[in-house]
Amino acid sequence: MAKHDPLDTVLKLAKEAEEQAGLQLKSAQLMLQKCQSQLEALRNYRLDYMKQMESHHGKNISASYYHQFHQFVRQVDEAITKQITSIQEADSQREHRQKYWQEMQQKRKAVELLLSHKADKAQQAELRREQKMTDEFASQLFYRQRTR
Repeated sequence: MAKHDPLDTVLKLAKEAEEQAGLQLKSAQLMLQKCQSQLEALRNYRLDYMKQMESHHGKNISASYYHQFHQFVRQVDEAITKQITSIQEADSQREHRQKYWQEMQQKRKAVELLLSHKADKAQQAELRREQKMTDEFASQLFYRQRTR
């Protein structure tokens, strides 16, 4: 039975951590996109409402309607400001998750490199062992031929 290398377990765990970090990054990217879409919708809504008010230009409108219009636009502007803050927070979270994913990726690659170096050393040791056996066999053959 082949001997189990503890680095194989470390590699498995590193791959799982990298995958988990990748999923978290994807989730953060989706959240950022959602926030950006909501901001775009709010801005479009505000623009449509402003166009609606512009269509009343030159017409008689009541002071209360005008007041309600401005109050509503102010509320939409506040929502836009809050959404911009949400986007900044979501982008910050995305950046954090991306850095973490990159760290996990580097750790996995480092373990893979260690395993590769270990395998290379083992292969070199095996080649030296085979060369030594070949040399011994050749020496014995030469010695036998000389002693005849």
